[in-house]
Amino acid sequence: MPTEPAQLLSGTALAVFRLNGQFLDVSEKLARPAGLTAAWWQVLGAVVREPLPVAGIARAMGITRQSVQRIADLLVDKGLAEYRPNPAHARAKLLALTEDGRAAISWIGPAHRALAQQLAGHLGTEEFQRVLSALRTLTEALDKIAEV
Repeated sequence: MPTEPAQLLSGTALAVFRLNGQFLDVSEKLARPAGLTAAWWQVLGAVVREPLPVAGIARAMGITRQSVQRIADLLVDKGLAEYRPNPAHARAKLLALTEDGRAAISWIGPAHRALAQQLAGHLGTEEFQRVLSALRTLTEALDKIAEV
């Protein structure tokens, strides 16, 4: 097990890159039957609870505003989302799910829950919680370093 900070960073980055690839692959497989892509699902998922501006979605997801804007425009064109006025900012409209968008997200639900159960069965709930906590801690640390 590496102990040098540079080795730890490299090992962590490689593991996260691999994990990202795995998540993208499984997300594509889960989203496809609902007529979505992983990227579309990611953006729709960001606004399930409440409408958000494109910049807010980008910040939450850690992707560029331009990428989110392109996907949001596609989702609106496909009738899966809509733009709504933003009382806080006249030019930054809010992206919201339509009924079709909510139905597409719901379609993914059972397969998503089944995958979650498989992972929990393999890892155990406590280890699954530790993984989530470690990833959140790493994200927060990188956010703080980026602020400096």
